[in-house]
Amino acid sequence: MASDYTLNELMIIEAARHIRDGETVFVGTGMPMVAAMLAQKTHARNMCFVVETGPISPEALPVPTSVSDPKAMHRAAKLGTLREVLGCLLQRGMVDVGFLGGAQIDHYGNINSTVIGDYQQPKVRFPGSGGANDIASLAKRVLVIAPHEKRRFPERCAYVTSPGYLDGPEGRKKAGLKSSYPDLTVVTDLAVMAVDKTDGRLKVSKLMPGVSFEKVRESTEFKVEAASSMGRVPVPRPDELRILREEVDPGREYLGKGD
Repeated sequence: MASDYTLNELMIIEAARHIRDGETVFVGTGMPMVAAMLAQKTHARNMCFVVETGPISPEALPVPTSVSDPKAMHRAAKLGTLREVLGCLLQRGMVDVGFLGGAQIDHYGNINSTVIGDYQQPKVRFPGSGGANDIASLAKRVLVIAPHEKRRFPERCAYVTSPGYLDGPEGRKKAGLKSSYPDLTVVTDLAVMAVDKTDGRLKVSKLMPGVSFEKVRESTEFKVEAASSMGRVPVPRPDELRILREEVDPGREYLGKGD
């Protein structure tokens, strides 16, 4: 096992580990794409990687800087359209994992990528949904990756762009979402949190190496609880780090220039 790594690198590697071989994975821009590409290059070589702008199963290396980057189209099985990937795949229930990031993630796993403050006169305005709402609403499993900062994990999101469990265990069902009780996991640089389906709230299932539960509490605005069994995230293997650094993100677009 490797000892020379950053928590940011381990966050990406741990998120990639949640993707299983043979699954269809719908990704947005940023770190979800990095982690999905790492999974494809390591343990999930038969994964079908779908980009929200339309490419299906591309060999996108090195990491694209956005979902519109031509690298996301390299050797794709099909250069599809928004209608094909959002309608013909996602809305037909053919996506196993919806992989997202977000500016805010609340206690129920709801994601805000739209606005902070008043909608008409916001303090901060983000890019918005894109396909994120569709992905969170319709994928069989939802996987989220985000740095762990207190401002990113409020009790409730200022705006719900993409639904988690909305307001409780029956929230998605009451809203009429086809995927009513998905597994929902959030991977950060401090911990892994998963939704407890009995109350619809995120609970800590794993801690990153060297990170205390108290540190996670201090870095989260909502009240953090531990899952019934809480473990530790395994440190990276040398091959995981090598592929991440040398093949997936050699320009350190997402790993960080100063790490």
